[in-house]
Amino acid sequence: MNLRKTFIVSTLGVIGVLQSTFAQEHEQIESTKIIHTWEAKGNPVVTHKYTADAAALVHNDTLFIYTGEDFKGGQTRYNILNWCVFATTDMKHFWEYKTPLKASDFTWGEQNAAWASQVIERNGKFYWYTSSQRTGIGVAVSDRPEGPFKDALGKPLFTNEDSFGKKHSWRTIDPTVFIDDDGQAWIYWGNGACWVAKLNEDMISYDKDYGIKMVDIQGEMEFPFTEAPWIQKRNGKYLLSFAVGFPERIAYAISDKPEGPYQYKEVINEIAGNSNTNHQAIIDFKGESYFIYHNGGIQTDGGSFSRSICIDKLEYKKDGTIKPVIMTTKGVSN
Repeated sequence: MNLRKTFIVSTLGVIGVLQSTFAQEHEQIESTKIIHTWEAKGNPVVTHKYTADAAALVHNDTLFIYTGEDFKGGQTRYNILNWCVFATTDMKHFWEYKTPLKASDFTWGEQNAAWASQVIERNGKFYWYTSSQRTGIGVAVSDRPEGPFKDALGKPLFTNEDSFGKKHSWRTIDPTVFIDDDGQAWIYWGNGACWVAKLNEDMISYDKDYGIKMVDIQGEMEFPFTEAPWIQKRNGKYLLSFAVGFPERIAYAISDKPEGPYQYKEVINEIAGNSNTNHQAIIDFKGESYFIYHNGGIQTDGGSFSRSICIDKLEYKKDGTIKPVIMTTKGVSN
């Protein structure tokens, strides 16, 4: 009897040691994924590298921000080799994970064109919809919001053949995705026009019966639609924001249906300093609404090809429309 008790106690002790060791190793593995931490001091939020084309995802109590990584100042063209992922729980203290995805991970895509993208979660998987200038929209998948991500298809989900009605080669870019209340996932994209399709439950194929449609944006616009669609739903209305003109401003339109037609409203974000482009993410996090965008604000090397993400508050009017965003140096971290 005593031998049996001794054996059980010894076995439990060994199991406890193994569990403790495993927990320590797991914690160490997780910590090595974080490559940089900092306290934001206003805008731009990220200053240790150049970042652009922000997308955002709230998972549990954490806000994840996904961007492309621009080359340092002095560039004469876009040279974006990889995407980045940053995170925060309080909008003040941020950390960066290891590079989660590279343009070269899509062997069919352009290797220096990690263009605008968005990540969304479904059924415990995280799907990253990307674009790469002339080669179309890809999708990568991961079990974790910080990655790493892998090409889910080995080919583009959409190409220029799907973006009908326009002829220029960079029209199939800037995907934005959301899942409606009825479980239907929608994807929008485009430069020069905006196209929309229904994603299937697997999130890596689309509904061929519904097909692909061009979004109808009605009303008088100060500037033509350029690119950078971002879709959201609020109080039963669909809000589609996008870049207009060039240099770009951000405007938006509203619809009662996800596919439109959309009624144009107004410009809500003026030209961001020292950058010809802009690309927004609009997200609710811990009771506040935020507008994430980029400018060329890192001195003295920032510019249109070396951009930096910024965050400011976004507010709605009583009727549900969006108030113009005030771009600030202070940002939201103070």
